[in-house]
Amino acid sequence: MNKSQLVNAIAETSTASRSEVKKIVDSLFSIAEETLNKGEKVVISGFGVFSVAEVSERIGRNPRTGEKVKIAARRNVRFRSNMDIK
Repeated sequence: MNKSQLVNAIAETSTASRSEVKKIVDSLFSIAEETLNKGEKVVISGFGVFSVAEVSERIGRNPRTGEKVKIAARRNVRFRSNMDIK
């Protein structure tokens, strides 16, 4: 499911218009991004936890040439689910 499909699904199951739902979804993602940029966790009860993890620098390989390549350190978003899928 992509973002527009999510917006459509929410609009179909609520009384809000698609444009209102799109604003809400955009706001949700924006706030989550700002929170993660601060290094804080985003906890959605009954769904999961988004957090930021530091990934250290490492050496990788170019699959085409086999040449060693330095991969820079970076920050990744991690997700841990806390819901059971039936």
